[in-house]
Amino acid sequence: MRLILVRHGETVWNAERRVQGGKVDTELSENGRRQITRLAEVLRDEPVDLIVSSPLSRAVITAETIGRYHEAPITTHPGLKEVNVGEFDGLSTVDMPQTFTELLLEWWKGECERLPGGESFAELQKRTWDVVSPYVNDRTPENVLVVSHYFTTLSIIFKALGFTMDMLVKFRMDPGCISMLEFGRFGPRLARFNDISYQVV
Repeated sequence: MRLILVRHGETVWNAERRVQGGKVDTELSENGRRQITRLAEVLRDEPVDLIVSSPLSRAVITAETIGRYHEAPITTHPGLKEVNVGEFDGLSTVDMPQTFTELLLEWWKGECERLPGGESFAELQKRTWDVVSPYVNDRTPENVLVVSHYFTTLSIIFKALGFTMDMLVKFRMDPGCISMLEFGRFGPRLARFNDISYQVV
C-alpha cells in the first residue's frame, strides 16, 4: 500500500516566516491557494482511495481541493494536527530571541524533550502513527492520501523508516509538497520526498 503525504499550501504565517503549530488555524495565503490548485491538478490521475486530513483549515482546504478530482471519501483526524509549539506560536523566525532559537534547534536535534508549553517530537510521532498505522498494518485501502503539516509528515516518515529525532535538521519540506511511502514485501520505502516540481513555472 501507499501513503501519499501532502503538506498544506503556504499560509499567511508561512509567508511572514512565523512559527505556527497545531493550536493556531492560520489561513492559506493567495500563493498557497494557487499552489493547491496546481497540486490538485498534478494529483488528479494519482490513484487515491481515501483522503485523511488534519482538521485545521489550511489542511482541510488543501484536501478538499485535491478531492475534487477523486471519488475518495475525505475524513479528518485531530491526531494529524501540527506539533503543539507552545510559546513559539506566532514568533518570527527572523526576529526570534537567541534563547528561543537555541531551544528550537535543540528540539530539532532531539536534545530537548518538550517545547515550552508544547509537546515533544515523540508525543507527536505517537499520535500521528496511531492515525496511519491501521492502514499500513491492514494494507487497505491501497492508496491513502494524508494531508497534514511539516512536522506531522516528517514524524510519519521517520517512524516508518526508523530515523531518529536528531536527523530532523537534515530534512526540509516546503508548503504544498508531495512525499510518498510505499509498504511492500521488503518493508517501507520512501519513494518520493518534498516534490514541488509542479510549482516551477
